[in-house]
Amino acid sequence: MGQITGAALLSHHPGLMQCEEFRRLQGAGEDSDLIAGYARVRERILAAEPDVIVIFDSHWFTTGYHLVDAGDGYEGMYVSDEMPWYLHGVPYDYRGHPELAYSIETVSREMGGFNRAVRHPDLGRQYATINLVKQLRLELDDLPVVSVSSCQNCEWTDFLDSGEAIGEAIRRSDLNVVLLASGALSHKFNGIHWTPNNPRIFHESNVSRPENVTSDKNALALFREGRHDEIIARWDDEYRLLPWEAFGAHYLQMVGALGGSECRAPGEQLSDYENARGTGNVHVWFETA
Repeated sequence: MGQITGAALLSHHPGLMQCEEFRRLQGAGEDSDLIAGYARVRERILAAEPDVIVIFDSHWFTTGYHLVDAGDGYEGMYVSDEMPWYLHGVPYDYRGHPELAYSIETVSREMGGFNRAVRHPDLGRQYATINLVKQLRLELDDLPVVSVSSCQNCEWTDFLDSGEAIGEAIRRSDLNVVLLASGALSHKFNGIHWTPNNPRIFHESNVSRPENVTSDKNALALFREGRHDEIIARWDDEYRLLPWEAFGAHYLQMVGALGGSECRAPGEQLSDYENARGTGNVHVWFETA
């Protein structure tokens, strides 16, 4: 029987892909702690001994289905269509895991869900996947990566259902799997004319609204206690309205795979909570054993 041997919610923001000199300039002389946090997360991933990494990609927006990438492998040079002047020239070369992707579709169909596998050699990459592959050095370990999309015309409960099917497909396999929810918490950008409140651009006072910081930190406290049921109970009235990145698709699919409201996996914060263009970013590791 397969199992989920670890899970994490991780930042992927483009500033982390810039050179250290630039990051320190933005950080008033100090680097983003999210960079050091990647090394901490990598240690946890290796200790979990996964056969496959599943990334819930909050930048891969799809319509009609939650898509699961079933390609054999991916190789190329990434250029962001969102900010090509800032994020470009990133080489990637990593394996996929088509068997798991197709199994997820099979289980989802059985459950009446909307997860579908897609296999197309020219399907573009998104930086919510690529940045984690690079920063966590997954290529060096030859770890297969399966990306899952964020379906933009779903109800938020559909993401929990999508994750439930993924969790069941993993259990039916013989694989150890680590889940990575790639995205921010609160995700409201600062305006283009915005002036920083703190010279260290990563400082939490530069997040777009103080109430977003408060909400994000309350969520982190609930993560520490493993109270995913409370997060889900508050979703309609709070987190959906902030909103979280991709309206929380990355987190909801991950926690759906871990049992939804029954999940009590405690979260350990492995980085500082930081700003990125007004959004709230952090790395959190969830113990699933």
